[in-house]
Amino acid sequence: MVSLPGADTLGLSLPGRKGSSVTTTTVIPALTRWGTSADADLVYRALTMVGPMTEHGLARELGVSRTRVRGAIDELAHRTAVAPACTRPVRGDRPWAAAPLPHVLGVLRYRAAPKSPSDRWRRHYATLDGLDLPELRRVPARWWPSRELTRRRVADLVAAERHEHLTVSPEDVPSAESLAAAAPLDAELIRRGVRIRVLTPPPGDGDLIAPAQSVESVPADTYRQAGDLPLKLMVFDRQVALFPADPLDLEAGYIEIRDGALVRRLCTFFHGLWARGRDPYRQGVTPIELTSREKALVALLAAGHTDVTAAAELQLSARTVAYTMRAMMDRLGVENRFQLALLLGAARAAPLPRSTAAHRGTTSEESER
Repeated sequence: MVSLPGADTLGLSLPGRKGSSVTTTTVIPALTRWGTSADADLVYRALTMVGPMTEHGLARELGVSRTRVRGAIDELAHRTAVAPACTRPVRGDRPWAAAPLPHVLGVLRYRAAPKSPSDRWRRHYATLDGLDLPELRRVPARWWPSRELTRRRVADLVAAERHEHLTVSPEDVPSAESLAAAAPLDAELIRRGVRIRVLTPPPGDGDLIAPAQSVESVPADTYRQAGDLPLKLMVFDRQVALFPADPLDLEAGYIEIRDGALVRRLCTFFHGLWARGRDPYRQGVTPIELTSREKALVALLAAGHTDVTAAAELQLSARTVAYTMRAMMDRLGVENRFQLALLLGAARAAPLPRSTAAHRGTTSEESER
């Protein structure tokens, strides 16, 4: 197992390689500050110290899975920080070698500079209605140039969260890939007791009862829905904000902001949107308005009365009771009294039916119809 004495220095000892122990005191800045993952940083340090190694060898020495090593190698190779040490794999496992540190730092610093979006994002968000952020031009920012790098960064930020996670997701129908990536992160935050607030638009199909969700059970007041959401946004512990570099092209990456005043402004903007949202879990069913006669009749039938006994209680004819029930079913779009009782119970317009009440409340007169 590799032991790291410090975040910014390489002074590692790898015992167990045929009884030898190799050490070095070469200073290597933490590559994570330029957007690499912690696994990639660790693999690069090991290759720099020990020399070329295969994925299997790295997994054994570092005490991590080959899947994690392979992901780190792919990430480093994309940045030209590692390269194959030979043209042919050894027993199907190719050794990898670390590129010189000056080259790696040059590539990372060049890629970390937010120049690809050409600062278009500053002009867009500075004039976005409701934000009023003219000072955005002077705020330092970091650009994460792809969705994959952004997801890794989000995972790192989520792992460090302790208090609050805010999200605005304006997509009508989130992609399956986005939901799959969000589900474990949401579940982990809920498990740790971090307060989550997620704001989304109403479902595109108009279904107000079943809101989109990334976890099966969530605390109260976690999700709200509101129309005309102007931006995609994540805020972590009111310290870090992430939003798309180009709102029309999510493949252009994301911008990370740490400026305290700006992050607080974004939080205020979020809570303004949140205040006009609705909770789909508590207000999912459109309220059903019943007349006083309908309320009294439904209450009697739910208590076990038949049409005849309910009519006697209300001083109505049995036929009037039957007509009143039929009118309610037609108005609410249900086919029978049991469906009506379930709908009224879900809307809290009446108590749910008893198992016997549904049968006793159905008269021979209705069955004939």
